[in-house]
Amino acid sequence: MGLMKNLLLTGGTLLAVREIQRRIAPADLQGQTALVTGGSRGLGLLVSRELARAGCNVAICARDADELERARADLARYGGQVETVVCDVSDQLQVRRMIERVTIRFGQIDVLVNNAGVIQVGPVENQTLDDFRMAMDVMYWGVVYPTLAVLPQMRARGYGRIANVTSIGGKISVPHLLPYSSAKFAAVGFSEGLAAEVAKDGITATTIVPGLMRTGSHFHALFKGEHEAEYGAFAPAASLPLVSMDAERAAEQIVQSIRRGESVRCLGITAALASRFHGLFPGTTVELLGLVNRLLPGPARGATDAMPGYRARARLDSRLVEAATTLGRKAAERFNETRPTAQERQTAAQHAE
Repeated sequence: MGLMKNLLLTGGTLLAVREIQRRIAPADLQGQTALVTGGSRGLGLLVSRELARAGCNVAICARDADELERARADLARYGGQVETVVCDVSDQLQVRRMIERVTIRFGQIDVLVNNAGVIQVGPVENQTLDDFRMAMDVMYWGVVYPTLAVLPQMRARGYGRIANVTSIGGKISVPHLLPYSSAKFAAVGFSEGLAAEVAKDGITATTIVPGLMRTGSHFHALFKGEHEAEYGAFAPAASLPLVSMDAERAAEQIVQSIRRGESVRCLGITAALASRFHGLFPGTTVELLGLVNRLLPGPARGATDAMPGYRARARLDSRLVEAATTLGRKAAERFNETRPTAQERQTAAQHAE
């Protein structure tokens, strides 16, 4: 009993000393190379800006070439070299080629930020197996593929920093976000286990757990079921202060966590409190979310089609929702979120035929 007590005290002391060192002397990222997936818009673009400000050469990937070019122009203002790569992170071969290309360009990859994501909003009755597969492909395999591809070179150098942007939806499964939450739960499990395994190699892996953020991402979220009603419920929550977090502040905290080598970082007081409450009272949390679900739009019988947020907004045409989403709309304009992607334009054209 005495030995166990001494071990716990020693372990606690070492962890406390390590945390103090992280806060007093965070890593200097000057001259390092950072790769950010989903870096062409929203949070990924903001994290890329912060890394460029910190002195990194930055590589970003996304599926849309036009978005990447706009992001390149944006990032060029912050100094350092910028590389853009068209890549679908759910495709393992494309990811391998991206890692090779960035490594050849800059010599090595020191920082990897797995940020790419997709949001599908709607009741489970209107979700399909393909929706769950897409969520897992992008937000689980899209984290695993880049990580496993870059780990060998990080291990060889005995240094590397990985940040996995998950979600409070990966700690608490939220109604009408079931495919999203399922994939984020998987990503949290991978990220936290990874941190424990790679610490011996001089590599840090940080699990970033944000709540709702004002990035303008609701313009590209995919709404299912009663499209306009789902948009009308989700978009204000992703835009209003107190409920959602300023995205630029979130990006600053993410880069701070990378520099400190933190294992887990919850962004925003709402996410932190919700995570703690769920940890203490998991059953109560689920029951409360069941009550919340009763207030959300009901399913649309037989409908499985998805509508991007910018189209649902146009069809809803609500002054009240427009007023409630003012901050989110301004964020979208600043963070490269307002224009439809090439894939969205193609899908819209197909529906019009």
